[in-house]
Amino acid sequence: MPKITIITPSYQQGKFLERTLQSVLSQKIPDLEYLVMDGGSTDESVSILKRYETQLTWVSERDAGQAHAVNKGLRQAQGEIIGWLNSDDVYYPNAIQSVLQYFAAHPDVDVVYGCADHIDEQDAVIAPYPTEAWNIERLKNTCYLSQPAVFFRKRILAEKGMLNEKLNFCMDYEFWLRLGLSGVSFAYLPQVLAGSRLHDQTKTLSAPLKAHYEAMHMLREKIGYAPASWLMNYAVTLVKSKTQLHSPQWRYVFAVWMVAGVASLRTNGLLGGLRSFATLPCDMLALRKAA
Repeated sequence: MPKITIITPSYQQGKFLERTLQSVLSQKIPDLEYLVMDGGSTDESVSILKRYETQLTWVSERDAGQAHAVNKGLRQAQGEIIGWLNSDDVYYPNAIQSVLQYFAAHPDVDVVYGCADHIDEQDAVIAPYPTEAWNIERLKNTCYLSQPAVFFRKRILAEKGMLNEKLNFCMDYEFWLRLGLSGVSFAYLPQVLAGSRLHDQTKTLSAPLKAHYEAMHMLREKIGYAPASWLMNYAVTLVKSKTQLHSPQWRYVFAVWMVAGVASLRTNGLLGGLRSFATLPCDMLALRKAA
């Protein structure tokens, strides 16, 4: 069975950190390398890490953000397989064992991803993460890979690079796209592997407009344009944050459509913007899905 390294970037997540650590260590994987990269937390995180320091390797020092913390772990990792689990997420029982077995049986596969749940602060399931079978064209329109349920071979880093430290919200999405567009082999394991926690301090929930804005511009750089689906997500978020309009009022539809059109022109340029603008959905079903 291949050796695995799990990397947990952490900052001020003492409320959830111990559950994350336990979800990894309870997997009982022989020769597990577990690296925790804390960004200099001032809450209870360090005291929690000290209690587990015989079972993992940790550091607590100022860093340049989440992507930088993960990259620090990637540079130290000794495992053939890499997993990245944020300090508020959890693995489900037998998740790592299932992934290692899949990699062992499929030496040609470089990335394995499974299913995940959105969970709340008490670990209760909110809803399944909308995971789909692998399709690189579909990935351009929606990120259907749940980050804690993704594992990859370390060997791909030498050629494809590590996380983009300029990104604050969508560094995982950019990484999956970069790998997929370059021909790296992905495989879908239809098993629920992890819980991705949603809470008020989650970056994408606390700053959704910034998250959508970053994703649009990342896609423009990565594939040449921001797809209509991401423009709609951005527009719905902006309209809801600025007005009291909501579906099914026609003014809401018009406002979202116009904001998405302007965003398309600004992000994709004149020709690309007009093309994307023409493909924007204007029906309420599409707007509700975007919301």
